[in-house]
Amino acid sequence: MSAAIAFRSGFWRRAGAMLLKEFLQLKRDRVTFATMISIPIMQLVLFGYAINTVPRDLPTAVLMQETSDVGRTILKALENTRYFRVTRRVRDEAEFDRVLKSGEVLFGIEIPQNFERDLRRGDQPTILVAADATDPVASGNALGALNQLVQTALVNDRQIPESGPVPFTIVAHARYNPAQSSQLNIVPGLLGTILTLTMLIFTALSVTRETERGTMENLLSMPITPLEIMLGKITPYVLVGFLQAATIVLAGVVLFAVPIVGNLMLLAALTTLFIATNLSIGYTFSTLAQNQLQAVQMAMMWFLPNMLLSGFLFPFAGMPGWARYVGEALPLTHYLRIVRSIMLKGSTLGDLRYDTLALAGCMLVAMVIAVTRFRRTLD
Repeated sequence: MSAAIAFRSGFWRRAGAMLLKEFLQLKRDRVTFATMISIPIMQLVLFGYAINTVPRDLPTAVLMQETSDVGRTILKALENTRYFRVTRRVRDEAEFDRVLKSGEVLFGIEIPQNFERDLRRGDQPTILVAADATDPVASGNALGALNQLVQTALVNDRQIPESGPVPFTIVAHARYNPAQSSQLNIVPGLLGTILTLTMLIFTALSVTRETERGTMENLLSMPITPLEIMLGKITPYVLVGFLQAATIVLAGVVLFAVPIVGNLMLLAALTTLFIATNLSIGYTFSTLAQNQLQAVQMAMMWFLPNMLLSGFLFPFAGMPGWARYVGEALPLTHYLRIVRSIMLKGSTLGDLRYDTLALAGCMLVAMVIAVTRFRRTLD
């Protein structure tokens, strides 16, 4: 009996000691503890405040071939639907096509010459609405609201007969993805998300693996600079990432009939830039982490906002202003615009100069931080 009591008391003492040990270990591993607390909070904030599956106030360009009160009334009615927000006034059809192709706006509205005259005569003039359908979720609801607009836009204009045929028609063109197929949006996006996840984890483990294996001392004893070590470590992964990208693009074309309208060499060059950017960020994490587990945790903490705020899962234009500002700082946001624009729109480097410069800036910042951190490790 006494032996059983002693065993029970010993059991609780040993279990309590193990419990205390784990709490102390968790206290020392601050990165793991911070990850456990911050990821649920981040998900709650992003899904609660930043994610919107019914985007509103989408950027819209207007080409008015004539200036009239009726035209302004219709534009106001469009904005009152809360789906459209006029951000550009273009001068001609060439500029109209350019701002759509470059991604500056998601919609273009053209009010033709003699529109008001034809309207008064009852000739049912036509308004053209061109939509960037590379993101069908962002454009679908807005295009659906156009039918109701025809009935209500001029209801208070006494010079338009209240009975009879509808006063005008709206012709909607879903450009770059006429069938509004989700595959044409998701497959190019998967290229960016897969590269982000794999490249981050590969390089986030690079330095910490050397440290845990005890081979870092051999590297430090060599006559080699931190920048040379970094370039030597990430270059093989650039080739691996390029092979991944080629496989995904080929599968998208063969299995899902995703077109490649633009220049394939431009896509390859900017994909290489995106791979190098993610490798630089992953290398930065490897210099901050103390072990491989922390490196993976940092990579996942970075991947989560990239996944949610880049426009891959949810329309970028539908997010609140603060979420879009955060998204603009993420490499995946810019690469998704690049890959979708090249593959579906045939965009050129001139159309993509903003996103290209943003990617290059992210890569340079990450490389500077990584090399600086690695030098401090050496000291």
